[in-house]
Amino acid sequence: MSLINLAAIQAAPVFFDKAASTEKACHWIAEAGKQGADIAAFGETWLPGYPFFIEAPLSDLWWEASALYLQQAVRLDGPELAQIARVAKQAGTDVVIGIAELDPATEGSVYASLVFISREGEILGRHRKIKPTHHERSVWSDGDAEGLKVYARDYGRLSGLNCWEHNIMLPGFSLICQGTQIHVAAWPGREPETAPSEPVWSRQLLLSRAFASQAGAYVIAPAGLRLTEHVPERFRPLSAFEHTGQSAIIDPRGEIIAGPVEGETILMAQADLNEVRKAKAACDPAGHYSRPDLFELKLKGERVYPPGPR
Repeated sequence: MSLINLAAIQAAPVFFDKAASTEKACHWIAEAGKQGADIAAFGETWLPGYPFFIEAPLSDLWWEASALYLQQAVRLDGPELAQIARVAKQAGTDVVIGIAELDPATEGSVYASLVFISREGEILGRHRKIKPTHHERSVWSDGDAEGLKVYARDYGRLSGLNCWEHNIMLPGFSLICQGTQIHVAAWPGREPETAPSEPVWSRQLLLSRAFASQAGAYVIAPAGLRLTEHVPERFRPLSAFEHTGQSAIIDPRGEIIAGPVEGETILMAQADLNEVRKAKAACDPAGHYSRPDLFELKLKGERVYPPGPR
């Protein structure tokens, strides 16, 4: 497969309703399939939605929202992902979707996870966000390294990370070491026109473009969408700002080739693996453009860089 059709799905879930959100996700996956998408990607914890309430002051309403968010979290073996997998198979497209993953043992903890689903209708794997960012730590648990994998697909090598995992470098480098070619950078969806004064904000375009350039890979950067009208009226006092989307697709040079976009839509672009090869020929950070005599990376005690005998 020389040309690959990439799709970033930018749409609002039905907040605090995983069943309705699943139905909506399936609608968009089917539409992406009709448009010929080989990969369709959603934003961070799209199912059942990003926990927008985390930056609000603690109150009875905050705790009510937190409890409801836990109730609506998704299990890997639950009916929601099974339904999405069936629709992915019908649509003939791989799907990468962010979920609030419920801990199956305690049912009291949630992870910000990316789930990789094949066009054959199988769950390839999941990646739990290693360290939630700032206020997210009040809702999400620390993830693990089990999902730091690159998946070999018929069109190329596929990977993904959540949001500010692109700012801490080593998770991304571990994927670069595995030769990622197409990467999903999932975001909650907020790109202010001017940089705010605070040190923590998404920087989704900056970090997605940087990763594309460093990895020599195409990056699908699907961003979430959450306007005031999407929030149940009871919980609107907890919404400090809106998530406005601005999804983009970026080439291996780090240049934006589609987007940013507004509103609910499917953003499409074509990828050419020959462009990936050109970029990696210029700079392979884990290969010819590296210094294995100076640096070493271990993942859970196992060496992933430099390659070769351990």
